[in-house]
Amino acid sequence: MGSYPTINIPEYCRVLEEGEISDHCFDLIFAFDEIVALGYRENVNLAQIRTFTEMDSHEEKVFRAVRETQEREAKAEMRRKAKELQQIRRDAERSGKKVPAFGGFGSTGMSSMSSGSIITDTIIESEKPKMAPVPVRPTGSSKALKLGARGKEVDNFVDKLRGEGETIMSNTGKMPSLASNVLPPPVNVESVHMRVEEKISLTCGRDGGLQNMELLGMITLRVTDDKVGRIRLMVNNYDKKGVQLQTHPNVDKKLFTSDSVIGLKNPEKSFPLNNDVGVLKWRLQSTDEALIPLTINCWPSESATGCDVNIEYELQEESLELNDVVIAIPIPSGVGAPVVGDVDGEYKHDSRRNVLEWSLPVIDAKNKSGSLEFSVAGQPNDFFPVNVSFVSIRNYCDIQVAKVTHVEGDAPVKFSLETSFLVDKYEIL
Repeated sequence: MGSYPTINIPEYCRVLEEGEISDHCFDLIFAFDEIVALGYRENVNLAQIRTFTEMDSHEEKVFRAVRETQEREAKAEMRRKAKELQQIRRDAERSGKKVPAFGGFGSTGMSSMSSGSIITDTIIESEKPKMAPVPVRPTGSSKALKLGARGKEVDNFVDKLRGEGETIMSNTGKMPSLASNVLPPPVNVESVHMRVEEKISLTCGRDGGLQNMELLGMITLRVTDDKVGRIRLMVNNYDKKGVQLQTHPNVDKKLFTSDSVIGLKNPEKSFPLNNDVGVLKWRLQSTDEALIPLTINCWPSESATGCDVNIEYELQEESLELNDVVIAIPIPSGVGAPVVGDVDGEYKHDSRRNVLEWSLPVIDAKNKSGSLEFSVAGQPNDFFPVNVSFVSIRNYCDIQVAKVTHVEGDAPVKFSLETSFLVDKYEIL
């Protein structure tokens, strides 16, 4: 046994001292265990001992890689199954709904506008139907499909996904408008209520130039009293940007073209009760830089210590009032907080997301421009893309509902109106 320490101790200890040996005692014990078995020396060399103690196995690495792949696939399958089961439950719930007397209207909302097409077949989002009563079966066991059990299975999948950090949106009931998440709801809602919603998707180059801008808008009508179901909407269209307008198929297109009035083709019918009806849509797509509502210029310049960044904004559409504006500039990770010089508004460095958020409560004609300067280590390319978000209660295209009247007699009808202009994507690449 006297020769064994001289062979193994230098492999695990830098010097032959008591303190060093005490620090690596367990490694030495495992190594000697590979040499001595039941008091007899094993026929092994140092390379084999190192392999046995480190347990470096190619098969184990392959097994771990396969297992990680299977786990990822299982999570993806779980998410797909959850969506499938939720769809089954929604289809089952809808099986008992009644078809409204006003035919031809389907279900959709502002989300349908993201497809990029101004013409769609259906543009109404139906409210959640009531479940039809399920007949009671005679006593006895049954293996038929149970909607309640299926719903619990969906909830279990959703709970598992949430436990893994996934964000799950509830699909029960009506999908809320995007504006409802960022703008306060109207105080007084009349029996005739309308929403004028617009969403913009814009991409600009860092050296200037508008790559693409698309704006989608919609007027949505909701009637909650059958006494005011037979109405017409007078629309003021002062747009000069060249938007494309499209009315719903059940709306009298000739009447709208000649008089800017939205009414049904059959004046004897009423608008659906308690349904959101998209009656008019518009679309604007352009690469004209003059149409950019809010221009953003980011100028990073290299210095001895990193980069000096100057970023500025300017409101080109002075009729707008943008609220809760946030301009997010990426910051390289691991370089610390940027040193901010001059700034209009407020700023916050989010070290977790590696972004500098420049916040401005209001941008309007009185506060149409501003700038931010900061210094931080990095390269000019590190500060792109710049993302912008805002909300507004004034729409970009000058299209509004001016008046609502009864079909017979043209008597005015009291109505409420909410307007929103939102960002779908707004970035400088």
